[in-house]
Amino acid sequence: MADAPESPTGAGRKKGRAAAGKKTGDAPPIDGTSGDAPLSGGKRRARGLWALARRHPAFSVIIATAALLRLIAMLGYQPVMYFNDSFDYLHVATDPYPHPLRPDGYAFLLWILKPLHSFALIAGLQHLMGLGMGVMIYALLRRRFGLPGWGAALAAAPVLLDAYQLQLEHLVLSDTLFTFLVVSAVTLLLWRDRPSWKIAAAVGLIVGMAWLTRSVGMPVLLGVLVFLLIRRAGWKPIAVTLAACMLPVVAYMGWYKVDGGKFAITESNGIFLYARVYKFADCHQMKDLPVREYPLCTEPANRLPNSQDGIWNAQSPLNRYTGTRFSPENNALGNDFAKRAIIAQPGDYLQVVAHDFFRVFRWDRTVFPDPATYSQYEFEKTSRPLPDWHMPGGGVASQEAKAYERGNARTQVVEPFAGIARGYQDVFYLRGTMLGGVLLLGLAGLVPLWRRFGGAALLPWTLATGLLLAPAATAEFDYRYVLPAVPLAALAAGAAFAPDVRTTVAGWGRRLRRGPAAAAAPAADAPEIETKVPEVAAK
Repeated sequence: MADAPESPTGAGRKKGRAAAGKKTGDAPPIDGTSGDAPLSGGKRRARGLWALARRHPAFSVIIATAALLRLIAMLGYQPVMYFNDSFDYLHVATDPYPHPLRPDGYAFLLWILKPLHSFALIAGLQHLMGLGMGVMIYALLRRRFGLPGWGAALAAAPVLLDAYQLQLEHLVLSDTLFTFLVVSAVTLLLWRDRPSWKIAAAVGLIVGMAWLTRSVGMPVLLGVLVFLLIRRAGWKPIAVTLAACMLPVVAYMGWYKVDGGKFAITESNGIFLYARVYKFADCHQMKDLPVREYPLCTEPANRLPNSQDGIWNAQSPLNRYTGTRFSPENNALGNDFAKRAIIAQPGDYLQVVAHDFFRVFRWDRTVFPDPATYSQYEFEKTSRPLPDWHMPGGGVASQEAKAYERGNARTQVVEPFAGIARGYQDVFYLRGTMLGGVLLLGLAGLVPLWRRFGGAALLPWTLATGLLLAPAATAEFDYRYVLPAVPLAALAAGAAFAPDVRTTVAGWGRRLRRGPAAAAAPAADAPEIETKVPEVAAK
C-alpha cells in the first residue's frame, strides 16, 4: 500500500506559497538547474535514482551491497556454476521432451535463451531475480503492511545477502526461478486487500508456471486457494485463479500424454516416496505384500546410509528391476510399496518426517548427503571438469554444455573475486536456527489477528512452512530445498510488526496492566489499519 506522503515543513509550505504567487516565467526550473542547459536523459535518470536512494536509505545500502556481491560472484566464477541436475535441464533444452523425473519449466527458460549462447546471461538473469525478490519484499512491507523503511529493509536482507542464496542463483538450477515465481505470486495477491479477477488470473498463471518448474508448486496452489477462501475473496477470484493455473499445467500434461502415453507432469513421485520410506520400511510388518514388490525389501543391516541412496545409489533396490530406474513401472511399484510402508508404520514415517523438518533449524551446516553433493553448494577453489555422462536418447553432457555456450563452458575460477566470494560464504549466511527464529516471529505476528486467521501474513507464513515440510514428507531433506522458504518467512516476520498487530498487542498490554478483571473481559481485535490507497471495487 502506498505510504502516506510526508508532511511538508512549515518553511516548505511558506516557500511553496511564495513560489505559487510568482509569475510562471519567474519560476525556477523544476529540475533544479539554471535553466540555460537542460539535463540530458542520463543525468536526469541518475538524479532520479539518487533521489530514490535518499528516500530509501537503508534499503539502498542493502541492495547496492547485494548487487556488488552478485557481480563479484559473476566475475569469480565464469560463466556459471553447475549442479548434477544442471545437465538434465540442458539436455531437455537441447531437444525438448517431457522429462519423467522433473517438470520442464526451467528447461523451457534455457531453451528460450539458447539462441544467445551465454551461460553468463543465465547467471545474470537469475541474480536479477534474487534482487527482484528483495525489492518485492521491501515494497510489499512498506505499502501493504505499513513498515518503516529500515524495518522493511531488514526483512529483505536474508534473501539479498545470504551467501548460499547468492551461490544458488549462480547455479544452472530451477530453484531461483521457482522462488521468484512464488514470491511474485504472493506479492501480486497481497498488493491489494481484495484482488481483482485480472490479478487472480495473473496469480494463477504464475503459480502454474511455478508448478511446471518444480513439482512442489502444487502445494503452493492449494495454499493460495485456501487463503482466498479464508479471506472471503469470493468465488470469482478463486475460480479464475484455479483456471489460470491449470491452463499451462493441463497443456503440459497433454504434451506428456502424447509423448509418453500418460496424462501426468512427471512419473517420479512414487520413486521419491519410496526413497522417503527406504530407511524404515519393514516388509515383515506389511500385510499382503505382492510378490512383485519383494525386491524393494531391504534388511536393516543392508541399508545404505541415506534415504537418497534409495534412488541414486547403484545398489538401490530399484536397480533390481529390468529397464530404466525412472520407468513408469518402477514409479508405480515404488509408490505402492511406499504407501504400504506408511500405512503399516505410521509412527516411523512421522519420525523421519519430523527429523528432516527440524534438521532445517540446526545452527551448523553439516556435510549432507555426501561430500560430492555438498561441495556443489559451495564456492570452490577449483572447478571440476564437465561430466561425460551419456544422456537419455543420445548426447553427452559435456558436449551439450559446450554447444549451448558455443565455446568453453567449464567454470573458470578467477581470483581474487572467487576468494572474496568464498570468504563471504564462510561467514555471512542465514543459519538454520536463525530461520527458525524468523518463522517463530512470523507465527507470533499471526496470533494477535487470530479472529482474522492471522490476516494477510497467513499466506507467506503458511507457504514458507509448507515448502520446508513438503520435501521432508515426500522425499528427503536437502539444503537447496530450504532456500525457497526464506523470502516468504522473512515477509511474514516483517508483517508481524505491522500497525494492526502492534495496536492489538498494545491493547492486550493495557488490559493486563489494568488488572485481572479487565484482562479477562473479551475484546475484539483492533480494526485493521488501512495504509493502502483507496480503490474502486472491481466489477
